[in-house]
Amino acid sequence: MNKVLIILGPTATGKSEFARICAEKFNGEIISADSIQIYKELNIGTAKIKSSEMNNIKHHLIDIKHFYESYNVWEFVKDCNKIIKDIISQKKLPIIVGGTNLYIKALIEKYDFKDSNKDLELREKFKKLAEESDSATLFNLLKEINLDRAMQINKNDKYRIIKALENFYAKDKKDDLINPEQEDYEFKLYALNLPREILYEKINQRVDIMLQNGLLDEVIYLKKQGLTSEMQAGKSIGYKELLDYLDEKITLDFAVDKIKQHSRNYAKRQLTWLRSMKNLTWLDASNSNDSIKILKEEMFD
Repeated sequence: MNKVLIILGPTATGKSEFARICAEKFNGEIISADSIQIYKELNIGTAKIKSSEMNNIKHHLIDIKHFYESYNVWEFVKDCNKIIKDIISQKKLPIIVGGTNLYIKALIEKYDFKDSNKDLELREKFKKLAEESDSATLFNLLKEINLDRAMQINKNDKYRIIKALENFYAKDKKDDLINPEQEDYEFKLYALNLPREILYEKINQRVDIMLQNGLLDEVIYLKKQGLTSEMQAGKSIGYKELLDYLDEKITLDFAVDKIKQHSRNYAKRQLTWLRSMKNLTWLDASNSNDSIKILKEEMFD
């Protein structure tokens, strides 16, 4: 049975870097299971790995959506299975690095999506998109996916643009209402961890570094482009709080404190979920050499 390595752990434990090291040592490619790193425009606040840091290791499911688009767990499982199959066909090791626990759980437990009402989901998705976006943004989105149809519609006709988008995706997903195809894999689960005090200190420091690197400027830019705290992307930690600051709901100092607090709370929830996982091996995030050795012995020896 083909093996799939899954690297988990609370935020700020260095999962991305550890996954890259594993990919180099074990001839792998990396699949991101982070529901925020999918967005092309959200970089600093997501701690997204830079191209210069990838060391020629292929990374999947990063920068696949614009901030005004949605992406759900059903789509992740579908996309992830295709990528796993492709990586294995190249005689390489699929390495999934997690942040979004629901994505991982749905993948390894083969969630049943057959009863989901995709038509209703589409209507709600595009109704919300219409409320949050201007005609130009919607028209450009339609042009990307169906140029011929876009050329038949006035670029300011928001209603007809939305209907065209809905019809396109409804047709596109018609054959996908069954569960995503998934073969049987041997999922090997590992979680990086640190003592609670050290973890919280790293989280606080990381927020400070993000701000020094221009997180506020990133949010200002995205707000001008149309990002709101009601969007899926705008609800993420770091962006929601700074959007509230820019809307003059809270002070900047309060927003920063909230980002740190919400990040720590998120790490705590991640740890609680990880402790409920079966067949999970814990690794010391502060000692990558020993962690790699443990992983190698368990997976390949």
